[in-house]
Amino acid sequence: MVGKIQFSENDYIEVKAFVINQLKRYFRWIIFVVFFFQASPLLAQQQRMAAGPFDIDAESLSFDRESETYKAEGDVNISFEGGFLKADQVSFDRRSQEAQAEGNVVFKYDMDVIEGERGQFNVGQKTGAVKNGKLFIEKNHLYLKGNKIEKTGIATYLLKEGSVTTCDGESPDWKITAEKIEVTIDGYGTINQGFFKVKDLPLLYVPYMIFPAKKTRQSGFLYPRIAYSSDKLGWDMGIPFYWAISEKTDATFYQRYMDKRGFQEGAELRYYLGEMSFGTFYGDYLKDNFEINGTGETGELFRNWEGDHNRWSYYWDHETRFKSGLYLRANIKKVSDNWYFKDFGSHNYYLDHYSIAEHERFSRVAFYGDEALASMDSTVRLVKDWNYFNMTALMQYTDNFQSYSNDETLQRYPEITITGIEQPVFDTPFHFAMDSTWGYYYRTTGQRGYLLDVYPVISLPLNFGSYLAFTPEIGIRETAWDSKDTSGFTSPGNSTREAYHIAATLDSEIQRIFNIGGRTIDKIRHGIRPEVIYRYVPQLDEMDRPNFVEAMAEENRITYALTNTLTARLKDEGTDMVAYREFLHLRLSQSFDINEAKNNIDPITYERRPFSDIQMELDFSPFDYFAADIDTLFSVNSGEWRQINGALTMADRRGDSAVIQYRYTQNVLEELNVYLKAQATKRINLSYVLRRNQLDERDLETTYGVVYQKQCWQVALQYTNSYDDRGYMCVFSLYGLGNVGSFSGG
Repeated sequence: MVGKIQFSENDYIEVKAFVINQLKRYFRWIIFVVFFFQASPLLAQQQRMAAGPFDIDAESLSFDRESETYKAEGDVNISFEGGFLKADQVSFDRRSQEAQAEGNVVFKYDMDVIEGERGQFNVGQKTGAVKNGKLFIEKNHLYLKGNKIEKTGIATYLLKEGSVTTCDGESPDWKITAEKIEVTIDGYGTINQGFFKVKDLPLLYVPYMIFPAKKTRQSGFLYPRIAYSSDKLGWDMGIPFYWAISEKTDATFYQRYMDKRGFQEGAELRYYLGEMSFGTFYGDYLKDNFEINGTGETGELFRNWEGDHNRWSYYWDHETRFKSGLYLRANIKKVSDNWYFKDFGSHNYYLDHYSIAEHERFSRVAFYGDEALASMDSTVRLVKDWNYFNMTALMQYTDNFQSYSNDETLQRYPEITITGIEQPVFDTPFHFAMDSTWGYYYRTTGQRGYLLDVYPVISLPLNFGSYLAFTPEIGIRETAWDSKDTSGFTSPGNSTREAYHIAATLDSEIQRIFNIGGRTIDKIRHGIRPEVIYRYVPQLDEMDRPNFVEAMAEENRITYALTNTLTARLKDEGTDMVAYREFLHLRLSQSFDINEAKNNIDPITYERRPFSDIQMELDFSPFDYFAADIDTLFSVNSGEWRQINGALTMADRRGDSAVIQYRYTQNVLEELNVYLKAQATKRINLSYVLRRNQLDERDLETTYGVVYQKQCWQVALQYTNSYDDRGYMCVFSLYGLGNVGSFSGG
């Protein structure tokens, strides 16, 4: 059945009205959606606008076209090249680039940050001012506060009613307040009409003061040094000045006044021509007006000075490296007299720059310039290295401080050596090594002349399995010289010496590995190496040998030695990396003289002593905070120790340490040195130094010290009594600013 639906006119009108209403509703939604997506970028633009070279972000932002002024509120951030300005509210004039900021104001340019309650800035010129502001300089850990802080330039500041300190916290232990403080970043700060305060208690009036505010090197005065020496120097004051000449050159000028000596001037020049060439030069001069009446210790050189002596020193350290293993090293040093280091052994340039670290190119003096320095060598070396050979051309001048005259001291200019390390001879089992020297040895008084010495050695290493090695060798030495004796004791002439030696070494090594299984130490290897060495040199007639030619004494002896080593394999937790550390090395050795044992001298009048002293070498460092280094000689004939040199070092993680040194040579030397440091509390550490001559039963030096330190300051008290001087010292240190010291002596 098929039906038919019919619409009346009224039905049509109702349907038409329904469709129109639905289309209107959909159209409104379409208009809303289109407007929303079109308006969103406009709304976003109101929160972020570009004002020329500045970007402005804020929660609320408006722009007045007539005055060209932006009004920003809520987390405002105006960013520009090199920095930004942040605040709660900012009014920014686009034409003048002036910004008025209020609430949590932070202005940053480069690495400098200035904060305050409210402020005014020119973001184009990077200048401005804040009220109740603060400035932090990280390099020196300096906190600066002021009722008003003005940024007067790219890196200059002016603080009014300000303070400076290096202490953390809102209530610093100390601060220096002043009506006016000026600071130049990467330069210095100055304080005018200030007071040094502990907490809020003023203790010291500071009419004027300079302090560093450096991030990079800048020319200017360094910290002054003040000391007192009761017997030698009196008041001792120095003010160094640093000059940054260029990126590769700088200098320091040392101005030093000693009221018992006079005014000393010194200058240090450092130059860096590149990775292959660099150096340091230093020199000083003093017209010494100190009078000395010839008193001194036993064994010292006496003098009678009435004053006005020219005292000076100079030092040049230079290195140039060329290609292919060729380099030049110069280390030249000279002082005016034998007493330079005795008079200025408490403080001098050489002590301040002493270091054994090879990498410290410009601050390394390799000798310790105190009163114990017996001699000093100046050298110039030209060195060429190959794979198996080395050639060194040496010029050396030696100053002997234990003699009034240097006329009898042997000098080397030049000396050329060619050394060949042990190496295979082509494809044969033989090995070859060589030492050779040509030189001219000079002294004003005594024997001097030319020398040629060639000493090749051929050896044949033989291995028998994994545990036994036998190495015979023969060396042939040819020496020629042309000598002259200016003292007249021997006649001049030239001669030669032919000599040889025969030797053989038999050694073995056994080992055992112990599995420890520790968290750090995985395994320990114990190695035992016995060795027997025979060496023979025939008797030579050396009556005409000049004393600048090395003697080659007769030998027919057997040396036997036993070496024990302990080596730990260390694990690095969290990785598969391992490292090895030899923490014990113990070697015992002795020789047996065959010729002495066969000596036919009457045993009643002569006691044969074929056995040499027993030599022991011990290096023991089981962990980082303990080390022992001992070398000894023990006579089996007399049952006495002939020589003992030892050092024991102990420390802990807290900072306590103890170093005990003992030096003994029978009938010549016996010295005990003790260096103790104790971290008594978190803030107090104690120190004690004793240097004692046991042979003469007298103390060379006794020093007691106590240091109290906090985060931003410390005070040190010290008393020193030496054999030729004594004094008291009190030094108050303000971290980041320097030292304030008072000294007295009696």
